[in-house]
Amino acid sequence: MTGAAPSALVLGGSSEGFAVAARLHALGFDVVTSFAGRTERRRTPEGRTRVGGFGGVEGLAAYLMTERPLCVIDATHPFAARMKANAAEACRRTGTPLTHVERPAWTPRPGDDWRPAADVAEAAALIPATDGPCLVTVGRQELAPFATRTDVALLLRMIDPLEAPFPHPRATIVLDRGPFGLDAERRLFDAHGVASVVAKNSGGDAARAKLDAARERGLPVVMIGRPPRPAGQTVPTPDAAAAWAARLVAERGARLRGPGAP
Repeated sequence: MTGAAPSALVLGGSSEGFAVAARLHALGFDVVTSFAGRTERRRTPEGRTRVGGFGGVEGLAAYLMTERPLCVIDATHPFAARMKANAAEACRRTGTPLTHVERPAWTPRPGDDWRPAADVAEAAALIPATDGPCLVTVGRQELAPFATRTDVALLLRMIDPLEAPFPHPRATIVLDRGPFGLDAERRLFDAHGVASVVAKNSGGDAARAKLDAARERGLPVVMIGRPPRPAGQTVPTPDAAAAWAARLVAERGARLRGPGAP
């Protein structure tokens, strides 16, 4: 690319966000990756970083009007429903091109024992009463419904520690960051005697191994379904998102050159 670097805002918070930033940076984009700020320990993406909320639709729209990025790429977690909706509306108001990177959801495989749940509260209610603990992998922000399940031991895995003690008599906290390999998950399951799993259907490879370990052991998995995504364009991979952004640059160049220009 020649001339001033085209700019792109990446709404990060997933492995795809880091990958998109790296690919755009390699293409010569001025990339800003935005994080909500909920995770204290995070990787550093290629390009620039912005941490903290925008202030809803109005705040994001104001940011887009001021910074005028060529495009926005939503690479937030599949369960970041509010951010996705805010991005869709802010981009609509400002006329900013937007695409969502939507990794495929997990689907059950032969031998899986999945119990579908619509949300975290329903998932907490569906945990079967067992002797061993339930491995809960929903993130530290959404643990409140599990505090009522005092009949079940809990193994809570999260990236950052809780800000306050979790009010449950038999809760164990494990601090760890994915990706999680199958051998590591097998060791975790065996060391703690995991008897069930609660997971969000985030898709991808970084967190799938816990499902494979559960299947090997015939354990039930309470699987929380994804929230609805706002209407709009989607791409399945970071490579596809980078190619989409590159096409926008080419189209803008053609418009600036005018009809018939070489």
